[in-house]
Amino acid sequence: MKLDLNDYYYFVHVVEKQGYTAAAAALQMPKSRLSRHVAQLEARLGVRLLQRTSRHVAVTQEGQQFYEYARKLVDAMELAESAMKNAQGELSGKAVISCSTGVAQYALGELLTEFAEQHPQVQIEQRVSNSMTNLIAEGVDLAIRGHSTDLPDSSLIQRSIARVDWPLFASPTLLEKMTPLRDATDLAHLNFLKVGRFNQANTIRLIDDKGQNTSQTVIAKLCSEDMSTLKRAAVAGLGVTSLPNYVCKSELKSGELVRVLPEYLTQAANLSLVMPSRLGVPAHIKALADFIRDKLPSVMN
Repeated sequence: MKLDLNDYYYFVHVVEKQGYTAAAAALQMPKSRLSRHVAQLEARLGVRLLQRTSRHVAVTQEGQQFYEYARKLVDAMELAESAMKNAQGELSGKAVISCSTGVAQYALGELLTEFAEQHPQVQIEQRVSNSMTNLIAEGVDLAIRGHSTDLPDSSLIQRSIARVDWPLFASPTLLEKMTPLRDATDLAHLNFLKVGRFNQANTIRLIDDKGQNTSQTVIAKLCSEDMSTLKRAAVAGLGVTSLPNYVCKSELKSGELVRVLPEYLTQAANLSLVMPSRLGVPAHIKALADFIRDKLPSVMN
């Protein structure tokens, strides 16, 4: 039996991309050629690996079992190639990293630049999204995710990086025009600038310095998924906002924003570095992950 490792490689991509169209686009090859490789693999094995319909590709039970072996084989090949390249004394390869808009804008940008300058042969692709990404299906090597509860996917390698507090902020200009805030209930009479959409926008969760949770009604003057928009509005005196502490570092230092009701947070989140669990991690991916874990906490704080 003639072994064609390309068949394994292409099959793994079809499974992880959840279809021929997405896999062909990622591999930059014709879909017909990709289909032939998978059909060739199935014929050689004598089993159906993928069940095709007009719209979807489903992995059969045999296909799932074979995928587990094939994924390990592809990991081993990629690891071997990376090891040989890095044996020449310089890290090289491509790294795909995913993070939220806030992390990209206020924390990660300068770190990626620094790492890229230190390792000229490493190419980095940064994908920015506020939604949870399927790392394997999207071909992501590592992701930075904020979460207030445990991440659900235990098949991923998870490493805690930092705690991120969400205090309450307002501009001195706004505070000069109003009665001093003495209690959380005072927020009910103020414009609030809230991360998210109008769904349940009139209520926020507050965590006091003893860890007790409470809900507070607010006037949702502006809701946005863009933290920069909310921060600018807060600096302009439009209302009170709650954002991650690292987002407002510069404005706190300059005095454009100050903390209000400092005994309260709206979130106490964790920031974790997440990676697919594979046979081996290429040296340049591990180096980037270690670099971020070492450097990001100081940026956050």
